[in-house]
Amino acid sequence: MVQPEARYWFCDRFSRHFLGFHAIAGAFNFGGINNNISFLGTDFSRLKDNRYQGYAYGAGVAYGFAFMLSEHINLELEAGFGYMYLDYEIFDCSDCGRRIGDGGHHYIGPTKAAINLVFLF
Repeated sequence: MVQPEARYWFCDRFSRHFLGFHAIAGAFNFGGINNNISFLGTDFSRLKDNRYQGYAYGAGVAYGFAFMLSEHINLELEAGFGYMYLDYEIFDCSDCGRRIGDGGHHYIGPTKAAINLVFLF
């Protein structure tokens, strides 16, 4: 996944509160995950018997706070919420199999959670 972000700092740059606006893009290929999880309208238990391969696109907004640890080092905490569209193909089993369909999924929910250690020049 690639997740570039532009930030608006409320006070000084690289210090204290900020808003981030991020884009999301990436490819995925996963399956064979045994679970019983259903979260925000997404049933992850289907990952047990099938493999999903495709692309994801989206955008979101995040809030964060930067703690100045020293003159050149910051610690950032950040959480984001947004939208993603997943375009995928479904395969018969988790590690092999024939293509049995395709689909798309709209996701609205958390898109970012980060703890960043930042070095400032």
